[in-house]
Amino acid sequence: MPEQINILFHGIGEPQRELEPGEDQYWISEAAFAAILDEVAGWPDVNLSFDDSNTSDVEIALPALLERGLTAEFFVLAGRLDQPGSLGADDLRTLIKNGMPVANHGMWHHPWRGMDDATTRAELAEARDRISSVIGRPVTRAACPLGRYDRTTLAALRRLGYTTVFTSDRRPARPGRWLQPRFSVYRDDTPESVRAAVQRSRSLRPRLRNAAAGVVKRWR
Repeated sequence: MPEQINILFHGIGEPQRELEPGEDQYWISEAAFAAILDEVAGWPDVNLSFDDSNTSDVEIALPALLERGLTAEFFVLAGRLDQPGSLGADDLRTLIKNGMPVANHGMWHHPWRGMDDATTRAELAEARDRISSVIGRPVTRAACPLGRYDRTTLAALRRLGYTTVFTSDRRPARPGRWLQPRFSVYRDDTPESVRAAVQRSRSLRPRLRNAAAGVVKRWR
């Protein structure tokens, strides 16, 4: 069965906002970003995405993607629109204008696990509708903040009509599947370490371990 590799970036360069605890491990230098982007651009069946609505998405990532003839999907936080260090409404329209899909990452970077009804509505429905009103088109895809989800959240996402949901489960994905795992890029990653992480995930033991972890997340 064919596989695809989903590569996930977060912040690039110097943060322009206060980071959440532990968030700095996902920020990479401009040089590392360029090197890793050049590495993965040559892979067959690779998809690129960015989470968290950082201004580096348009200031650094977008020019680099356009220079290489690449596209990526940007999962944005509706509650951070036009906040310092975060993407604004004009930025989302700039991404769309340049052929980059924009999708939902929630309202406030709240973990999508154990949510009550009000939080579920805000994160999955209200955030989606706010993003859609900015870009002028439907939003049907989402990425789980912090990689966290449970069966109640997945059921709500299906009920709300999301066509694809992305996680951070670090394993190859099956094209066309509703739930899509991704490989996050970390602060100390290099082209070699990213390539090695993907290769390790394809061996039998990690496959079994990752598959079991995915089942637990989906059914807890």
